[in-house]
Amino acid sequence: MDCLEKSLLNDFQRDFPLSETPFAVIAASLGVGEGELISSLHALQSEGAVSRVGPVFQTDRVGVSTLAAMAVPAERLEEVAGLVNAYPETNHNYEREHHFNLWFVLTASTQVRLRNVLKEIEQRSGIEPLVLPMVEAYHIDLAFGLQWT
Repeated sequence: MDCLEKSLLNDFQRDFPLSETPFAVIAASLGVGEGELISSLHALQSEGAVSRVGPVFQTDRVGVSTLAAMAVPAERLEEVAGLVNAYPETNHNYEREHHFNLWFVLTASTQVRLRNVLKEIEQRSGIEPLVLPMVEAYHIDLAFGLQWT
């Protein structure tokens, strides 16, 4: 991994530029061209190091969301995670060592759309999601300082 990729992974988890051209702003701060920066982001995405680039909103201000979990047979975990990730409503998902081994957060514009996505995931996977709606909100900083040797 080169210095540019390390900077992209580490330095822009917070304070993403609010600009009409955020990638140009980031590129200028790193001393590279916007095209090179975007190419590096695409490479990181294709390698699986970056799943998404975008803002995180307080969901009750822009729509609705829920945490969900699924008990997926180990041999189907990658397939079902890919199915879940294919929805633009998927904020993130992760594997856990538990009977419910695939956890994910969905955010949608309406409760109807959220229910429809959950229903589609169930129909397409054959596995019913356990829906865990938020009861109380907590702010958790999801930025992770990365260090390389």
